[in-house]
Amino acid sequence: MDADWLPFHPAPSKPEFVPPPGAVDAHCHVLGPGDQFPFAPERKYTPCDAPKEKLWALADHLGFSRNVIVQATCHGADNRALVDALLHSSGTARGVATVRLGVRDSELAELHAAGVRGVRFNFVKRLVDALPFNALREIAARVEKLGWHVVIYFEAVDLPELYDFFTSLPTTLVVDHMGRPDVSKPLDGPEFELFVKLLAENPGIWSKVSCPERLSLSGPPGYDDVVPFARRIVETFPDRVLWGTDWPHPNMKSHMPDDGVLVDFIPRIATTPELQQKLLVDNPMRLYWSD
Repeated sequence: MDADWLPFHPAPSKPEFVPPPGAVDAHCHVLGPGDQFPFAPERKYTPCDAPKEKLWALADHLGFSRNVIVQATCHGADNRALVDALLHSSGTARGVATVRLGVRDSELAELHAAGVRGVRFNFVKRLVDALPFNALREIAARVEKLGWHVVIYFEAVDLPELYDFFTSLPTTLVVDHMGRPDVSKPLDGPEFELFVKLLAENPGIWSKVSCPERLSLSGPPGYDDVVPFARRIVETFPDRVLWGTDWPHPNMKSHMPDDGVLVDFIPRIATTPELQQKLLVDNPMRLYWSD
């Protein structure tokens, strides 16, 4: 493990907020174990092991029934750890994989059978070397035939140059972490307004309202500066929002969040039982378990 990378919280608190029955943690990861599922040689960071058994235990502790496991960049396009977790989940987990342009149809079919329902395109320049747009368009067209969506991860400052590409893709899109807004800037400033426009003008684009620990400048326990941004997205687009823990919080270096505290963030951004039901149950079930 990298010396400056923090391990996940060893004993998360029990949240005060009780998720509704059937709640889905729609953004989490499994990492390794490295001796069984080696990390990618081209990775930008080396995490600690975060195996599926730890994820299941955390879900039980926090009150979640299902998980959507997203392939982390430290595993590259080797989805074996993800597939192993899906196959051992008894149908309670779905996956978002990373694939390369040359992926065979038979490989996509195997991923689908395991429970994969999306692919992730990462545009965060410090984490990955970007693929050409044409290659990503071809991948998106292929997975669209399977009924999959594309998860996009980018930072707010890069949205202007990516906007037209995103709106050209043929699939449903899911944006990680609200496009990582700079929460020191105004809620109604041009940067976040462009993100709101992206969702408002494109009904096939969803957003995760997760990871206040990555966005906040004020920090825990309240992550107060993130609340108005996430609440605006939840209340404006209630049928196209998802939430997840981001466990085990890969590549976190400032502080390691308490996952129980993150769950208690939910009622601050989804302030009614109806909004909480959509955010945690109805929306992820419609996107990942429609079949």
